[in-house]
Amino acid sequence: MYCYCGGKIMAIYGTFDSIKEQVVDQRFKTAFNYVQEALTEGSEVRNRLLSHSSGTFLKVDLDKDNLALEQVYDTKERQECFFESHLKYIDVQVILDGEEVIEIDDIKTFTINGEYNDSIDLVKYKDMPNSTPLTMKKGYVSIFFPSDAHMPCIKNKCSQKVIKTVVKVKI
Repeated sequence: MYCYCGGKIMAIYGTFDSIKEQVVDQRFKTAFNYVQEALTEGSEVRNRLLSHSSGTFLKVDLDKDNLALEQVYDTKERQECFFESHLKYIDVQVILDGEEVIEIDDIKTFTINGEYNDSIDLVKYKDMPNSTPLTMKKGYVSIFFPSDAHMPCIKNKCSQKVIKTVVKVKI
């Protein structure tokens, strides 16, 4: 499913099968192969992800243009989170266990909060209270492009442990 903000198509969100039908760009081939492994019961990638302890943040190089950030954390109150976007990479975010809310909106509606961090490809923004929330559940995938400001890690009703991987696809 495409997300619409201000009449503009933005992020893509849904089950992995629906995402694969909508995104046929070859840049996503490595990312989608990794996501398929992450979602396949008993696979080496899935077993590694599910074995991570809370607080894990592991960078895994997939090839010269793609990497995965495997992470385990507890969701937080909205005011503890921040909006971000990226200039060099497209995010493919996958929830393997748990649930979180990710808010999104067009970067044109935001004010940048600080300097661009080139070493981790991160632009931070000041808060935008009327953004669009997405509920990310186990097995769901979202894709965020450079124009998509997104605020991940928000608790949905109560805080819970999330096992997630974010695949970075080079632009």
